[in-house]
Formats: sequence, C-alpha cells, structure tokens
Amino acid sequence: MGLTFGIYPGGLLGDEEGIVQPVSPDRPERVTMALDALQGDAPTFIVRAYRSFAATVSPPPPTPADPEQYLGRGRLLDLVLQFREPTGALDGWTEFVREAVRAYGPELASVQICEEPNVRLPVLDGSVPNVLDALVRGVVAAKEEARALGLPVAVGFNAVPVFDPADTFWSDLAALADDEFRASLDYVGVDFFPDVFRPLPPDKLADAVTAVLRSFRDTRLPEAGIPATVPLRVCENGWPTGPGRPEHRQAATLDTVVRTVAARADELRVDSYAFFSLRDADSHGDGLFHHFGLLRDDYTPKPAFETYRTLIAQLRAVP
Repeated sequence: MGLTFGIYPGGLLGDEEGIVQPVSPDRPERVTMALDALQGDAPTFIVRAYRSFAATVSPPPPTPADPEQYLGRGRLLDLVLQFREPTGALDGWTEFVREAVRAYGPELASVQICEEPNVRLPVLDGSVPNVLDALVRGVVAAKEEARALGLPVAVGFNAVPVFDPADTFWSDLAALADDEFRASLDYVGVDFFPDVFRPLPPDKLADAVTAVLRSFRDTRLPEAGIPATVPLRVCENGWPTGPGRPEHRQAATLDTVVRTVAARADELRVDSYAFFSLRDADSHGDGLFHHFGLLRDDYTPKPAFETYRTLIAQLRAVP
C-alpha cells in the first residue's frame, strides 16, 4: 500500500527548556520549492503545523505562519492543537478545537490533539495539568466537528516511547477514555528519535525502530483499550547534524528508519511518516536542536534532502 509522507516546514521549534527561535525567518518561496521537490509525483504530501491554546497566558506562537500558503498540489495540513493553559482549566478548549476544524476545513488531512502529552517537559503538553482530560475531550470534539461538516479528517493524538515500568500514562488514559473517545480516534502517533538522545550502533538501528513500533502496537495501545484496528503514524522523526554528527550519517539514518517503517507497515498497521524538520533553526548554533533540518538555515540541501525525496518516490502510497 505504501506510506503517506510529510514534513514540518517551519524554523521555530522547542527543546528541553523552551522555544528555540530560528536564526532567520522562514522564506515561504524557498519552503514551497523544497516541498515541491520532495513531493515529486506523489498525489498527496502532508504539511505539519502547530497551534496552541491558552486562556490565561500568551500561548507559543503558531508555526509555521500561514501554513495554507504551502498547500495545493495535493498537499494537505496535519494540524497539531496543543493544550498550553498552565492552570489546566478546560474552559474554551473544545471550542478552540472546533473552531480550528471549521477554519481549515477541507484543507485538513488530520488533526492531532495535544503534543506529546506523556512527556513532562515545559515546552510539551505533558507538563500541563489536566492534559489527559484535554486529550479525551479534544479528540471527541474534533471528530464531532469534522463529521458535522462532512470532512474526512483523521483525528488522533501522539506520544513518545517511555521505557519506565512505573509510567502510568496509558493506564491513566484507559481510565478516562470511553466508547465515544475510542469511536472518535482515527490514529495514534509515535514521535521517536532513535540514535539521537541514546546513541545506537548503525547495525542496531533497524531493530530499535521495529521494537518501538511493536511496543506501541502490542503493549501501549492495548493498555489504553485502543483497538488493534487503529493505525499508527510516525508523526515526528529526525536526526540532527552538527559537531560530531556528520551530514552523511543523517542521510543514512533517515534511509534506514524509513525503509524499516515501510517494511513493517502492513504488519503493524502504520500508514504515514513525517520528518522533523525541513530546515535548521541555526546551522551554526551549538545546540542539538538547531540542526534537525534536511536543509541548512540558508535553504541549501544536506545529503538527506535527496535521500528523503528518493524514499518518497519509492515508498509513497499509491491510490
């Protein structure tokens, strides 16, 4: 069947401490050229974008700005709606979700509710009180709105691999989730970055990718009572370059990860893959998070750009 591919095209991102500002603004004409090149003849390609809800403080800025300008040619939006209200109050949250579905309408491929709600870092939703309530209510609200509008929008959420046996995220979700939530859920996303935070020998990379996907499919989803029929998606995956991290290794890592995902897609019901991200925040920066791009911050390509273009051409879903 093949995979549906996508990418986050903005420069702004977050690290363990907060927002990482790009060294230069996004250049929409260069972004569009890069998306055209990556998509090639693929009938669809997914553009990932982030919007945040907060009622009592200023939320993080939306990124990329005006993602609609990158759509067309079969490109659709994968919209992430983050719950960033520091008090955990849910007033206004579901209407924010519904309004986002109405606003983007037929330009939406999917709506992801919350961003990594099982991670307790300041920049991620898992650090916010009541995030599981926001997740359950948001999924139901998004699906209700999409159905009311007659839109074929996939609604889901994402999480990261956690290997702590004391972690209770999935069982806590099971306690809150009801039949309405499960009937509204179209996918569960996996964000993972093998060989980035825990180095791996190259010959162990494919096994690590397979193990993460199998853990989600066979262990985590059942813990939350999520049926095996619900697809998995790789929502964020990448490998940064920089000091001690050569660009050719980024290309090789990307090739191994995507081909492994594609090889296991039918067995583990994985339907899409998105790379993080299109360009570096700062190609001369010292931080690990500055260098995740397929392009440098001046939009010149690293070797992995051509690798990803080739993978999309070879492994894309065919109608």
